Amino acid sequence: MAERSGPLSGIKIIELAGIGPAPYTCMMLADAGAQVLRLERAAPGAVERGQEIAASGSGPYWDLLNRSRPSVGIDLKNPDAVELVLGLVEEADGLVEGFRPGVAERLGVGPDACFGRNRRLVYGRMTGWGQEGPMAPMAGHDIDYIAIGGALWSLGRADSAPVPPLNLLGDFGGGGMLLAFGMLAALLEAARSGEGQVVDAAMVDGAASLMTMIHSFHLGGMWNEQRGANMLDTGAPFYEVYETSDGKWVAAGGIEKQFYAALLDGLGLAGDESLPQQQSREDWPAMKERFAAIFKTKTRDEWSAIFDGTDACVAPVLSPWEAHEHPHNIARATYIEVDGAVQPAPAPRFSKTPSAVSKPPSPPGADTISGLMEWGVDESVVAKLRQSGALS
Repeated sequence: MAERSGPLSGIKIIELAGIGPAPYTCMMLADAGAQVLRLERAAPGAVERGQEIAASGSGPYWDLLNRSRPSVGIDLKNPDAVELVLGLVEEADGLVEGFRPGVAERLGVGPDACFGRNRRLVYGRMTGWGQEGPMAPMAGHDIDYIAIGGALWSLGRADSAPVPPLNLLGDFGGGGMLLAFGMLAALLEAARSGEGQVVDAAMVDGAASLMTMIHSFHLGGMWNEQRGANMLDTGAPFYEVYETSDGKWVAAGGIEKQFYAALLDGLGLAGDESLPQQQSREDWPAMKERFAAIFKTKTRDEWSAIFDGTDACVAPVLSPWEAHEHPHNIARATYIEVDGAVQPAPAPRFSKTPSAVSKPPSPPGADTISGLMEWGVDESVVAKLRQSGALS
């Protein structure tokens, strides 16, 4: 593992591994320098297989969300493993878990048990529905959380059903980032008061929070209760995605008056008196058809060249697999390569204490021995725990 760097250097976090948003939280914390120890279920022999993979150079492990921290294979149904976790808690600043409500308590590693060992601990909980409420015990996924959070309904065109935005709004924006913010806020408070607390991060809450500006527009009479008829939801011709002659796409976002003028200039429509006023909503459908016909006359890259360096707010729509090749992303090192795997770089950026990917992701349990020893657990204790079946 490379030397950690980042503004969270010196902060120690235990991760009771789950899927999706909680690992993203821990990736962000670890990239920013926190010493995160990922505890997860792993098949027997994980340490040896992890060492074999590393020695063979057979390629990077695929799960990038698990980068920058070691993976310890653990069986939380074993009492020795539970005692290990509680012992680690005594030296930790925070803990993150992504179980259903009540599971951590049943395992013996819930907030009360952990606070009994370390009152200043910040205990982060990542769920879809939250720790209470009628839906709290139910299963769900991103699509469900953003559905009742009011976000999914708004995504789509006027003549289509709502379109799920991958799992970005619930799992990662309204989930992982929400928990990362909550952990840091609670860690700052604990540093002042000497007492920790529980951070209840629910994806339904986060999805609702992300819709705050849309609620503002609605309250101000600037947002119709109709999908695909508003400025930001594909209703406006100046905030839309247009197909180009090569079957690719460009994104146009010329909202402000001066940016809209630059958009018209690039399209060859500057000074065209037949064009309706920008905010003439009844004319938006016809304006979109006109814009679409013009964009269809050139390739995506030709339009990119036309609008490059202007304030028209037009950009090529890049696939995830080509985004790392864009000149701006290259100049900013928005993407990095670690052990042959191209991936998004840590964000945001810090001028004095830059973040970094300190290690590539490990297969589950591959760092059981080294990870625990780095935390300060004696090698003989690790050996006994492996013998008892508490560790992989």
